[in-house]
Amino acid sequence: MAKVAAAAAALVLLSGCMLGPDYKRPELAVPDQFRATPPRAELSPSAADTAWWRQFGDAQLNALVDEALANNLDVVAAAARVDQFYGVLGTTRAALFPQVGADVNGSRQRASTITATGAPGINPYNSAQAAVLASWEIDLFGRTRRLTEAATAQLRGSEAFRRGTVLSLVAAVTAGYVQLRDLDKQVEVARDTLKLREDSLKLFERRFKGGVVSELELSQARSEYATALRTLPQLEQSAAQQENALSVLVGRNPGPIVRGRPIDELTMPPVPAGLPSELIERRPDLLAAEQSLVAANARIGAAKAAYFPTISLTGAFGAASRSLSDLSSGSARIWSYGLDVSVPIFTAGAIAGQVESAEAGQRESLAQYRKAVQTGFRETEDALVGVTKSQLARDAAKQQTDALANYARLARKRYDGGYSSYLEVLDAERSLFNAQLQLAQSQADVLLQAAALYKAMGGGWVDLADQLAPKPKSASEG
Repeated sequence: MAKVAAAAAALVLLSGCMLGPDYKRPELAVPDQFRATPPRAELSPSAADTAWWRQFGDAQLNALVDEALANNLDVVAAAARVDQFYGVLGTTRAALFPQVGADVNGSRQRASTITATGAPGINPYNSAQAAVLASWEIDLFGRTRRLTEAATAQLRGSEAFRRGTVLSLVAAVTAGYVQLRDLDKQVEVARDTLKLREDSLKLFERRFKGGVVSELELSQARSEYATALRTLPQLEQSAAQQENALSVLVGRNPGPIVRGRPIDELTMPPVPAGLPSELIERRPDLLAAEQSLVAANARIGAAKAAYFPTISLTGAFGAASRSLSDLSSGSARIWSYGLDVSVPIFTAGAIAGQVESAEAGQRESLAQYRKAVQTGFRETEDALVGVTKSQLARDAAKQQTDALANYARLARKRYDGGYSSYLEVLDAERSLFNAQLQLAQSQADVLLQAAALYKAMGGGWVDLADQLAPKPKSASEG
């Protein structure tokens, strides 16, 4: 027994060896700064660490975000996914430690008395046995430790994925609410336009009966009224569908959404500042992609360890007797211990295939990680450009709408004074209607680009949002 213990101690000392490459973050081509950075006066270094959605100034939006964080089923599922990987880690890591169990059995049996194996003496007879069993596979070449490293990376990746779900959810609810208020504004414009054109049509019908206007002008008025009449239900349909989408996001069945401030009164949050290199640490999706690479890297060592022997220690201690009363006697004692060494000799390429597969998986994960980083840079650049350019487009749309409103007013006066045909009025009102719809869309686009920028840059605000989200059960246990 002393020799076996000494051998086991020596194996433990040697078990510091682990096959396969140790993980090092790959070199990444990271730009020094974002190409589309807005003017410094617009940037706020601390904005990325604040609850930016609250800066829209709409209490109803805040309530929707809080409700979504508490009830969204994607977040609930992501938390459960973390618990799954926590269990996988526990199962994998358990192989590093001795496994101890117990076995108790008893029976009564009769043996044949006329065969060579017949039982002498008492027949039938009882049999009872109780033993404590132990086994331990020595992780000499690091296979279990590499698998544990991979499972740990998977757990961390699942937690990063959960936080990424929280990030995407806040951005999606904010964007969905802004789009809903945009559609509400367009519905309002369409209803006002429809009312004006309905009044104009009634006036033209009276004038046509009195012989003041021609049938051509009456048909033109009917056409413009029908255009507005067709546009309104399309916009109302889109608004209802947007309400349904928001309802599901916040964890409800499809239904109405209570509104807060109109889109004209929603305020633009400050533009968060940051460097491209910070995205790698701030964005949960990039952290999750890196942990997938860590896991794939660790599996290479686990696969290579299969080339080498597996060494296990086993032991049992207990008692066996024909009666329960004799189990405690010294003569009933049984014990055994042993050393098992298993060495692969010929596997027909099975182990080589596992190693090749693990190495290919690492290359795939590396490519996916690099692509995720590049995608993060692109999304941030796109959002930065969008923030600046969407504001310019909104200002231009406002100028166009003001000019067309004046044009429509003057065209109506010219027509009433008999200086122009009704075609000029129709052209002005048609252009104004389209411009008013585009202005509402431009106002929404400015706010949507701000939400996209916060989503793209990540930051400490995810921690603030995560406080309201469901947590994995393993978080309280670990």
